[in-house]
Amino acid sequence: MTDNAPELRASDADRERVAEVLRDALAEGRLDMAEFEERLEATYQARTYGELAPITRDLPVAGVTPPSVSLAKEPAGGPGWGRRIVGGEGSSTWAVAVMSGFQRKGRWTVPRRFNCFAFWGGGEIDLREANFADGEVEINCVAIMGGVNIVVPPGVEVVVRGIGVMGGFDHREVGVPPEPGAPRVVVTGFAFWGGVGVERKLTKAERRQAKLDRKAAMKELHESFHEDVRDAHRKMLDGHRDVMRERREERRDRHRHREH
Repeated sequence: MTDNAPELRASDADRERVAEVLRDALAEGRLDMAEFEERLEATYQARTYGELAPITRDLPVAGVTPPSVSLAKEPAGGPGWGRRIVGGEGSSTWAVAVMSGFQRKGRWTVPRRFNCFAFWGGGEIDLREANFADGEVEINCVAIMGGVNIVVPPGVEVVVRGIGVMGGFDHREVGVPPEPGAPRVVVTGFAFWGGVGVERKLTKAERRQAKLDRKAAMKELHESFHEDVRDAHRKMLDGHRDVMRERREERRDRHRHREH
C-alpha cells in the first residue's frame, strides 16, 4: 500500500493488513469499539489504496512492545562476606555512655572484641555496613540502668550469652540460619536494670531496592493482566472478522448475481 499511487486498486490482502492494524489498536486501547467498527467497515468497503491509507494514518503499523520486567532479584552489588572479613585490629574497640549516648555505624571495622558500657544512657552498634576483623567477633555490653541496641544485617549468625539481673538480653535473632561465609556475632555482658537489644535490619539502600523489586513485581502482574485482556479481545475480534468476511462474501455474491 502506498500514497504515491492512490488510484491503484487494493487487494484482499491489503485490506486484511489494515484490519490487523485496527485489531491491534483496539487491543492496545488506541481505538474504542465504535471507532474500530467504523474503520473496519470502511476498510472492507475500500477499493483503492487512496481509500485505505487514511484509515490507519494516525496509528502505528505495529503494536508498542512494553518493557519486560524480571521477577528474579539481581544479586546485590559490592563485596561478599569473604571480602568483609578483613582482619586487623578494628577501627574502634570500645564505647562509653554515662548519662549520654554513643553510636558506631556506617563504614567501620568491628574488632575481635568490642567493649561498651552504658550507665543512665544508651548506645547503638550498627553492623549493617561494617567490616569484620575476624569470622567471629564478640560484643561485650555492660548496661546499668541504660541500654545498648545492636543492629545486624541479614545473614549474620547471632549468639547471645549475656546475663540480666532485673534486666535482660534480646534472644529473638538467635537460631536464625546464617548465610554461607557470614561472620558470627557473639553478644556477651551484664545488664542490671537495663537491656541489650539485638535486631536484624536491611540498610536504607537495600530497603529501597526491595521496594523497587515489589513495584517491578506488581508491574509485571499488571502487564500480565493486560496481556490476558488483549488475548480475550483478539479472540473476540477473530469472531468479528469471520462475521465481516461472511458479510463481504455475501455482498460479492449479490454483486455477481446482478452482473449476470
